[in-house]
Amino acid sequence: MGALVQLDAAALMLGGRRFGPFTLALAAGERVAILGPSGAGKSTLLKLMAGERAALAGQVVFDSRPLAQWPVAALARRRAVLPQSHAVAFAMPVDLVVALGRHAVEPDPARASLVRESLAAAHAAHLAGRRFDTLSGGEQARVQLARTLAQLWDAQGGALLVDEPLAALDPGLQLELLEAMTRFAAERGHALVAIVHDLNQALSGFERLWLVRDGSLVGDLRADAAAVPALARLFGVDLLPVDLGPDRAPGVLARRLLPAS
Repeated sequence: MGALVQLDAAALMLGGRRFGPFTLALAAGERVAILGPSGAGKSTLLKLMAGERAALAGQVVFDSRPLAQWPVAALARRRAVLPQSHAVAFAMPVDLVVALGRHAVEPDPARASLVRESLAAAHAAHLAGRRFDTLSGGEQARVQLARTLAQLWDAQGGALLVDEPLAALDPGLQLELLEAMTRFAAERGHALVAIVHDLNQALSGFERLWLVRDGSLVGDLRADAAAVPALARLFGVDLLPVDLGPDRAPGVLARRLLPAS
């Protein structure tokens, strides 16, 4: 299968700092977690893939076409981004926030029904009719996920890119939203790329791990027990592998900081 997204030595400068070159390939249907210390360049890599930051060297290709050549509306039908921040500029109804995900589709006679279905898929149907600025942080996260799902609802083989989607949420909601994203992507053959901080979520919910440090890619690994030593080096911690059974992904327990080398 050919790559859906391909980065060919893509690099950029941001704030006087160089990020990349990144050389990566992502196939439709893959699930990839991006991991790395704070400030490593994870969000910058995601923005390169999304076209929110232009490569100053190399190129980013989406579905065999340079990303820079994609019309904005056409790209929005195939690639959706869920950012870190859940805020919106105005006090908008929840249904309207979700409907913003359909802005590239005109005419869109099924918009109202897709908004309802997207809210349900994000476990947020009970929030319909509410005002977004009255919601809790976790409720806002559900609604913004629904907006992103609405954007790719009737697409196949696209890309769902999410930046720290589970930050500051309680464990139950984290698992609920990760499951919702994974199921949605699998049903439509979308690639799912997410920046995550929980190593156990990365190992259990994804197939590949992209490890980023100091603005560079330092690992592209399968999400299995063999990745644990690389994760320990990436974060400078001692990780104890935990066997959760033959039908479960491996787990890890952080024990202490590694001595500086």
